Amino acid sequence: MAKHKKHEAPDSAGNGDKAKYKDELRALQVELVRLQRHVIATGSKLLLLFEGRDGAGKDGTIKRVVEHLSPRETRMVALGTPSDHDKHAWYFQRYVPHLPIEREIVCFNRSWYNRAGVERVMGFCTDAEYEQFFAMVPAFEGLLVQSGIVLVKYYLDITRDEQKKRLKARRNDPLKQWKISPIDEAALDHWKDYTKARDAMFARSHTPIAPWTIVRAGDKKTARLNVIRDILTRVDYDGRTDQDLAPDPDIVIRYDPQSMEKGLIAA
Repeated sequence: MAKHKKHEAPDSAGNGDKAKYKDELRALQVELVRLQRHVIATGSKLLLLFEGRDGAGKDGTIKRVVEHLSPRETRMVALGTPSDHDKHAWYFQRYVPHLPIEREIVCFNRSWYNRAGVERVMGFCTDAEYEQFFAMVPAFEGLLVQSGIVLVKYYLDITRDEQKKRLKARRNDPLKQWKISPIDEAALDHWKDYTKARDAMFARSHTPIAPWTIVRAGDKKTARLNVIRDILTRVDYDGRTDQDLAPDPDIVIRYDPQSMEKGLIAA
């Protein structure tokens, strides 16, 4: 088993060599197009969940994943605040219409795990609703997989210092004002609460049929490249290149209960 470095920002191809980063990104995006052609040809269904703290890089990662894919067979889902109708429905119900059908790749920018994270921390759900969620989520995800959906759950992980830096940059960038919300503003104040909620989420929803994959996202460009590499390993598609597409094992990590003790997840 590969040894992992403790949680720290890794070196990035993008920091020292932007041209190298762009070349590698393009090559990986070409592979994604090949993967999608296979998904379309075989009627496969690929569902990618992206979770993580505010500022972890979910938007940018998804953008690079879908950038050159067919818009007819690719969807990005980012649901807003639940309506009154949603609040009186089965919790998972509003997510079901957005699940992939045959030939589709769907990326969820946050998902039903809102209940395990922001809803838990900010008091938007009751203890009973929280417990019911964890009682149901393994069965729900099991049904998705048994129905033929390839389900991949990513958690983009950053340190508190990195989150603070990114949220400050977001506030100062006029092109990113749309990303600012009261929830973002409370993220740093509730760091420990989110850590506790995240650890409970991993412990209670990491299953053999729907495991969690942690992406150490201290460097955005490195994280993007390695997420795409990992996606390319999830489907045995036709036309795969001969090059090694395996993600860096120091960046993309399969969750295990000792991850915190090994320093692989930001405390």
